Amino acid sequence: MNLPIDDIEKLKSKYVGFLNWQDIIAGLSIAGLLLPQALAYSSIGNLPAQAGIIGLFAGLLCYGIFGSSRFALVSPTSSSAVVLAAATLSLGGDNPGYRLMLASGLVAMTGLIFIIAALTRMGNVTDFIAKPVLRGFTFGLAIVIIIKQLTTVLNIHSYKSNLFAFMVDILKQANLWNIGCLVTTVLALIFLSLGEWLRRIKNGKYKNFPSGTLVIILGILASKWFDLPSMDIPNVGLIQLNLNNPTIPDLPYSDWVQLFEIGVALVFILYAESYGSIRSFAIKHHDTIYPNRDLFALGISNIVSGLFQGMPVGAGYSATAANEAYGARTRIAGIAAMIITFLIILTVLPYIEWIPQPVLAAIVIFTMATTLSLSSFRLYFTWKIDRALIVLSVLAVLVLGVLQGLMIAIAISLLIMLRQNSKSTVSVLGRLGQSHDFVSLTAFPEAQPVSGILIVRPDQAMFFANSDRILVQVRDIISSSKLPIHTVILSLEQTPDLDATTVEALRDFFENMKKESKKLILARLKPPVHDVLLSALSEEHPEVSLSRLSVERAVRLARIKENPNRAAETALQ
Repeated sequence: MNLPIDDIEKLKSKYVGFLNWQDIIAGLSIAGLLLPQALAYSSIGNLPAQAGIIGLFAGLLCYGIFGSSRFALVSPTSSSAVVLAAATLSLGGDNPGYRLMLASGLVAMTGLIFIIAALTRMGNVTDFIAKPVLRGFTFGLAIVIIIKQLTTVLNIHSYKSNLFAFMVDILKQANLWNIGCLVTTVLALIFLSLGEWLRRIKNGKYKNFPSGTLVIILGILASKWFDLPSMDIPNVGLIQLNLNNPTIPDLPYSDWVQLFEIGVALVFILYAESYGSIRSFAIKHHDTIYPNRDLFALGISNIVSGLFQGMPVGAGYSATAANEAYGARTRIAGIAAMIITFLIILTVLPYIEWIPQPVLAAIVIFTMATTLSLSSFRLYFTWKIDRALIVLSVLAVLVLGVLQGLMIAIAISLLIMLRQNSKSTVSVLGRLGQSHDFVSLTAFPEAQPVSGILIVRPDQAMFFANSDRILVQVRDIISSSKLPIHTVILSLEQTPDLDATTVEALRDFFENMKKESKKLILARLKPPVHDVLLSALSEEHPEVSLSRLSVERAVRLARIKENPNRAAETALQ
């Protein structure tokens, strides 16, 4: 059997990706990007450097095995790191050992919530967070992360959670600022900016310029040659990878309850960021992805990371974009990056310990600064309510803090969803010309009502929060009609399912129509709605016609009910 060349290439890509040198090369390039980020993000989370490395290993390995996207790379992220730092500081105070236990518990709890979400098939969980709210939160978070790096840049300490109190505290310690750390940070930022400029040269000659890796190497060389620790410019310090003893933190029940609450919020942020990356590149390359499978993969990644005292992990956009840019074709690239990172750790770990902390702070500042672009808000600033949501989300993070800002962002999104879903508007439908189309009389004034028949359609799905109000509006329309009505057709095309409150409201509506001697037809019923009404109300109200068919067929049925003698004639029309 002879296969076309295109089919052969597809089979190679799918089944022998592990032989693809492009994945190996991409893994080598990505390792140089992810390792410095993992070290930098562990400093954001106020955790030892090994926490970031463990999270990196867990994310790359577990998502490489269980995930569905061939480009996504799961590793520590800046947003989860700052949420982790705020949570452990709030619960653990200044006790570093206890905070490490809380961090491990929070990461494992986050993974467990991911698993529960996967088992309950909540792959669309991010839809609960409005995009303007999420973008506003991440914008404010980037500002917080940059400003919080001042403790490393100036080599001072501040435990103020409020951003403005933090800045005041930094200014009060002006006499303690370390100029050597500041100069080191500035030099690293200049070098990173140069690398970014080279990558943007039009001919693309330097598009893969590894500025992050090179600035790390230069930092190590400077630390050794100039003995930076003697100038009070601290290094990363001793890194101990404890991979032999996975443990569940021994925490009281009250702490686990609080970690669960924070974990739910952290899942929203991690999955929103991850699914955005996964979906973007799947659409770009026409790939198929499976959201619930990705939830499971993220859950396993975080559980493994938490058991080994690593950081929370997700599929960040920058790492995923870099993976694609370096030529990755399968998930083997991520596993290759993990193996290469592991080899780097085994061979040059003592040198990694010499990385100056101000250099890591520069990497964090530079990475976050690239996300502070107002262009991403351009679409949302078109609408007044979206502008307000963005500003409110940013201010919530800056003024109230990361955790409170996160909770407010989620609360705002849920309120928007409830407000939208609880609307209760009803359209009266009429026939458009001589067609079989029935449209809103308000939107199409040229449409004509059907004599003796009132056709109404709720514009939202009916559920417990709006069903009573919708049916009250229908009654008002009936009572205010100037033309005689013998049949009411209620089109429920917008309602996918029914709850008990809605069924009870429909029962009352049926009774009301029966008292007024009006025939009632329910049209455009979805199968679940039809089945519920058939089992719950058909015996009690046999006079109500339940139809899965179109409004046109319902009108014909109403005419048959009005004049049974013309049934055959009407059915043939």
